[in-house]
Amino acid sequence: MYKTYFGLRERPFSITPDPRFLYPSPQHQEALGHLQYGIGENSGFALLTGEVGTGKTTVIRALIDQLPEQINVALITNPMLSAQELVASICDELGVAYPGNSSSLKTLIDLLNNYLQEQHQQGHHSVVIIDEAQNLSRESLEQIRLLTNLETHQEKLLRIILVGQPELRQLLKRHDLRQLAQRITARYHLGMLSADQTRAYIGHRLAVAGMGNNLFTETAIRRVHKLTGGVPRLINSLCDRALLGAYSEELSAVTPRIIDRAGQELFHGSVANPWPRALGAATAAMTAIIVLLVILWAPWSANVPASQAESNDPSEPVTRNAPVNKS
Repeated sequence: MYKTYFGLRERPFSITPDPRFLYPSPQHQEALGHLQYGIGENSGFALLTGEVGTGKTTVIRALIDQLPEQINVALITNPMLSAQELVASICDELGVAYPGNSSSLKTLIDLLNNYLQEQHQQGHHSVVIIDEAQNLSRESLEQIRLLTNLETHQEKLLRIILVGQPELRQLLKRHDLRQLAQRITARYHLGMLSADQTRAYIGHRLAVAGMGNNLFTETAIRRVHKLTGGVPRLINSLCDRALLGAYSEELSAVTPRIIDRAGQELFHGSVANPWPRALGAATAAMTAIIVLLVILWAPWSANVPASQAESNDPSEPVTRNAPVNKS
């Protein structure tokens, strides 16, 4: 809707994990480096974790695009499977044929091992990437560990990358999963973007979408970072809504006011800065107290004798007329 208005080729802040839009921040580059190292020769597991919306899926999509042709990739995006279903899904992704009515896990593993041996002889390697790995069952995690036992005398036949939320790190600390944890050769945890990185992130995505200059004012960018905490997915949602708001008002740039309004729409009316709301509530409460005091004071002051009401000095003695002696 706003693409033509701003001269954009495409929406710059779509939440789909398009690797073309991956902002090469130092931490994202480091994450890619750790994963590339983790799938090297003689590696067992690589681990990538991060909070929801920090760009984990985009990183692994970028990794897949950068892998050479001789590396076969099995990407598992639904890990809530039994051990047998998980191995079957890996076979499906790698193109390993197996009997449709087979219920034997051993049959699946034997066929997978034969495929990996053949690929190794041809100079090819295979990588399994499991997204949302914090949802893997204990049984499935143990089966994944056993798959890394498929090897030649020189190297592993299957490299595995586990990608998930911080709960995955806690899961791997369990005593009964220590054998798997010990095989992790590369670990990286993605954090939030800083204020400067948020600015660069917004500019990068606009540039990829065809915009040479930044459509967001400097103060608007600071508001974006404050409202989102530097989470890329939230930045995308907020900036997309803000561009729509700027378009609807026929503005040439996104202002802090537009960001605040978009934030209220997205975040259920919550406001990042609570002081305006608190100040308004305090003012209303003070006004109510003053009105109540006036109401209570008015009838009391009406019953006070005029002579007392006019006396401002409580220490001044009150003079009373002496009784008249009629004798």
